[in-house]
Amino acid sequence: MDMLIDQFIHFLAVEKGLAANTLESYQRDMVAYTTYLRNHGVNEIHDSSRTHIIGYLLSLQEKGRATATLSRNMASIRAFYQFLVRDKHLDKDPSIHLETPKIEKRLPKVLSIEEVERLLEGPALHNPAGIRDKAMLELLYATGIRVSELVSLSIGDVNLEMGFVKCLGKGSKERIIPLGSMANQIVRQYIEAGRPKLLKQSHETALFLNHLGKQITRQGFWKIIKRYAEQVNIRTEITPHTLRHSFATHLLENGADLRSVQEMLGHADISTTQIYTHVTRTRIKDVYAKTHPRA
Repeated sequence: MDMLIDQFIHFLAVEKGLAANTLESYQRDMVAYTTYLRNHGVNEIHDSSRTHIIGYLLSLQEKGRATATLSRNMASIRAFYQFLVRDKHLDKDPSIHLETPKIEKRLPKVLSIEEVERLLEGPALHNPAGIRDKAMLELLYATGIRVSELVSLSIGDVNLEMGFVKCLGKGSKERIIPLGSMANQIVRQYIEAGRPKLLKQSHETALFLNHLGKQITRQGFWKIIKRYAEQVNIRTEITPHTLRHSFATHLLENGADLRSVQEMLGHADISTTQIYTHVTRTRIKDVYAKTHPRA
């Protein structure tokens, strides 16, 4: 089964062009599933059945796993069996007609414009790390790119003269996003005055560097954004995606059309972007309830 998982991951990487993080997720899901099968006496994948799939999902449910986790595991298992049938390792797909657990769509938490401004004013600009931190926060809010995309940027991905940033999103899809004047200004300051002082090796191409002169990690940025949120007393729970959510919500609140926001966020399906319209409607209702004299 381990060999089949390796072949499956290779297929997803080469033929589907999935990102490294997505491949790791599939790998984890399939290792966990096949471990369950072995623990229940199934050592060959052709001996697995619909009953085993259901039993595995129930075991995750009993462990308190979220519906989203169950849904993702079901999707991984279904894709695995489809691959096995496609490559003639199996005659039948036992996952056919199994229903995927329904996920409750949670509205993303967003910051108010005032909170965003406080957060962006958090970093001090008297040292290279502070300039870097402000550049990262400004760039994230200005473009709405994912944190993984932010930390993966190379210095050649930012065109300050033309005012855009180029990033590689899910499925290795490239997109070009406009860069606002304030973000442009601080990124320029970082490249000219901050990055050279963090740089240790001249061949390093990563845009945002840590104190070792290496590409900053997602975990490193997580610590940065949490630190500044605490520093400026923002009580809203912040995740690395919070500025992305805030970017999309604030654009829609100020009249941006859904298709443009979808393109900037890099969503393959517009239904993913539409959740932000629910956020804006909820916020409008709150404003109405608090401000209208006859609400």
